Amino acid sequence: MSTEIKSDSATAKNAIEKTFPVQGMTCASCVNHVEKTLKAQAGVISASVNLATATAKVEFSPEVVSAEELRTAVQEVGYDLFIDESESAKENLEIKKSDDYRKLKVKVIWSMIFATPVMIIGMFFMNMPYANYIMWILSTPVILWFGKNFFINAWKQARHGSANMDTLVALSTGLAYIFSVFNTLNPEYWHARGIHPHVYFEAAAVVIAFILLGKWLEEKAKGNASSAIRKLMGLQPSTVTILKENGDHAFIPVEAVEVGNLLLVKPGEKIAVDGVVTDGSSFVDESMLSGEAIPVLKSVNDKVFAGTINQKGSLRYKAEKVGKGTMLARIVKMVEDAQGSKAPVQNLVDKIAAIFVPIVITIALITFAAWWIFGGENGFTHGLMAMVTVLIIACPCALGLATPTAIMVGIGRAAEKGILIKDAQSLELAKNLNAIILDKTGTITEGKPAVTNIDWISDEAVLRDILYTLEKSSEHPLAEAIVLHLNNAKSLPSEDFQSITGKGASLKIQGKEYFAGNKNLLKEKGLSIPQNFLDKSESWSSDAKTVVWFADTDKVLALIAIADSIKPGSAAAIQELQQDGIEVFMLTGDNENTARSIAQQTGIKHFQAETLPEQKAAFVKDLQSRGKTVAMVGDGINDSAALAQADVSIAMGRGSDIAMEVAKMTIISSDLLKIPMAIRLSGKTARTIRQNLFWAFIYNIIGIPLAAGILYPFNGFLLNPMIAGAAMALSSVSVVSNSLRLKWAG
Repeated sequence: MSTEIKSDSATAKNAIEKTFPVQGMTCASCVNHVEKTLKAQAGVISASVNLATATAKVEFSPEVVSAEELRTAVQEVGYDLFIDESESAKENLEIKKSDDYRKLKVKVIWSMIFATPVMIIGMFFMNMPYANYIMWILSTPVILWFGKNFFINAWKQARHGSANMDTLVALSTGLAYIFSVFNTLNPEYWHARGIHPHVYFEAAAVVIAFILLGKWLEEKAKGNASSAIRKLMGLQPSTVTILKENGDHAFIPVEAVEVGNLLLVKPGEKIAVDGVVTDGSSFVDESMLSGEAIPVLKSVNDKVFAGTINQKGSLRYKAEKVGKGTMLARIVKMVEDAQGSKAPVQNLVDKIAAIFVPIVITIALITFAAWWIFGGENGFTHGLMAMVTVLIIACPCALGLATPTAIMVGIGRAAEKGILIKDAQSLELAKNLNAIILDKTGTITEGKPAVTNIDWISDEAVLRDILYTLEKSSEHPLAEAIVLHLNNAKSLPSEDFQSITGKGASLKIQGKEYFAGNKNLLKEKGLSIPQNFLDKSESWSSDAKTVVWFADTDKVLALIAIADSIKPGSAAAIQELQQDGIEVFMLTGDNENTARSIAQQTGIKHFQAETLPEQKAAFVKDLQSRGKTVAMVGDGINDSAALAQADVSIAMGRGSDIAMEVAKMTIISSDLLKIPMAIRLSGKTARTIRQNLFWAFIYNIIGIPLAAGILYPFNGFLLNPMIAGAAMALSSVSVVSNSLRLKWAG
C-alpha cells in the first residue's frame, strides 16, 4: 500500500493517490464492477483495478471522500477494500492470503476425493442399485460445502443487480444439482411422459472440483508471477548491528534504525539501510539491485545500499536513508505500482468484460429455449444440459488475467535485470520506439573525469610520489582524477602549496618547486616544451581529452590526458539499437570537439553540442512532430524536461533523484546495454499479451457454440459439462502459464 501526494488537479485540490488491496474479485467482470463503483464516488478523480495483483489504485480528494467511504461503497457491491496501511494490517493481510490459499488447497483435495467416485458411477455404473442416491450423497458436500462460496458470492452479486464468474458457476452447477435431485426423488414424473429421468450429479460435482482446481493452480501461478516483489522485499535483513558511542555493539530490528546511526556490517551479511562508509574497505555484491555480477569496491565516503551483500571485509557506515526512503524500498514501491498499472489494451478488455456475463446468460437462456422447442422428446433435458454447459464454459477469468499477468511478470523480470519500469504503458510503448535520444555525460560516458594516458620523461617512482603529493593537495576535479589513478603512490613531506587560478598548482618538496597545470602555466614559468610532447598534446586534445602538464623548474616531467571515459557497454548498446532500426541521437551541453569525438567513438550519426535543457525538450518535441515514437535517456536535472516530454523516458540510476522521479524507466546500473534489453522485453511482453487475449477470445468464440450444441444436428455431438469445467479451468491456467514464460526472457 502506498501514498503519494499529488499537485493540484483540475478536478480536485490536494488529491492523493493510494493503492488498496481488494478482496473477493474472481474475474474481469468483478474488476469492472469495483472500478465503476469507485469512479462513481464523489471526489474520486480516477480508479484503476487490477485482477492479477488484486489491487485498486485510486486518486481522490480526501476533502470530499474518505478511504472509509470508498470501502463502504465497494462493500455494498459485494467486495472489500483494505484501507488500513499499518504494518500489522499488511502482515494480517498476507496471513489471510496464505490461509485462504491453504483452505483452497484443502477444498480441491476433498472435492476431488468426493467427485471422483461420482464421476465413475455416472459414467460406468449408472445401473447399479441406488446409484442416484449414492451420487447425491457424495456430490452434496462438493456442491453445498466445498463450492458454497460460488453460491454466496453469486447471491451477493444478485442483490446488487450484477453478475460475475461466480454467477455462471452457481447457476450452472445449482441447476444441474436441483434437476438431478428432482429426478432422483420423482422419476415417475418423467416416466409418465415417456422420458428417461437423467441425473447430472457427476457434472455438477466434477465441474465444482475442476473449477476449484483451476482457481488453486491460478493462485499458485499468480504467486509465481509476483515472486519478483517477494525476492526484493526479502533482500533487507531483519536485524542490524549498531555501534554505540561507548564502542559497544548491539543488535536492533532494522525498523529501529534512525538516520545518523553508525552501523557495522560483517563479511557475508546484508547491508540493512542506505548509508555512507565511514571506516573499512570491502567488495559489495550489488547484483540484486543493478543486475551486475561483478562486486563493487567500497571504501570510506562510498555509498552503500540496503539489500546488497558485503563480501570479505567489515564496513562501518552511517545510516543516511531508512525505511521507505532506501533505494530498495523505492524499487519495491515502483515495481508494485507498475505491476498494478494497466496497459492501454486493457481498456478494450474491460469494456468487453462489462457486458460479457449478461450476454452469456442470455445465450444460455436462448440455448435452453431452442432445445426445449425444437429438441424433440429429450429437448428439455438436452436444453438444460446445454444451458449448464454454456454457463460453465464461458468464464471470463482468462479474459481478466490475459493482460495483467503478462504485465506483472514482465515488470518483475525487468526488475530482476536491474530495469525499473514505472507503468504498464511504458512497457507497452517501448516496443514501438524508432528514435532514442541519449544525453552524453553520465549516460554514454562515466560522468566523471579519469586519467586515460600518462607519458613520463623517465620511469622513476619518486616522480609518481611527487605528482601524487601535489595533486592530493589540490581540490580541483582533474586533480582528483590523477590521485585516483596514482592510488598506489605515497605522500611526501611538502610545503608552500599554491593554487594558481585558471592555470594549475605548485608546491615545494625538499626545497624544489614542482608544477601541474595547463600549457600557459609552463609558458609563464619560461619552460621549453619538447616537440614530441607538443605533438602528443595536440593529438590528445583533438580526441576531446584535457591535457595536464607536470614539470619542475627545469623541464617537463610528464604529460597527462584526462577524459570522461565512455562506459564499456555504450558503443555496443548504440550498435544494437541501430541494428534494431532505432535512430540514435546524442545531445550534450559539452563543446563541439568533445561531442564529435564521443559520437565517432560510439558510432552515433546524429548529435548536437552546447545544448541547453529547454533545447533538449524542444528536440524531443520536434522528433515527435515528425511522427517518431521517442525515448529520452538521461541522468541529470538538466534532462528532466526532455524526459517528461518523451514518449518513453529512461533515467540512469546513478544520476539525480529528479531524473529518476520524472522517468518512467530507470536503469539501476547505468549500463546502456540494459536499454535494448528493456525494449526486447517490451516486445516479448506485448506478444504475450496478444497471445493471451487471442486464446481467451478464441476459447469463448469456439467453446460457447460447442456448448450450445451447434454440432448436434450434424454429428450428434454434445459437449459434456465436465469437459466444459475442465476446459474453463485450463483456460485461466494456460493464460497465466503463458505469462510465466516471461520469467526466463532475456
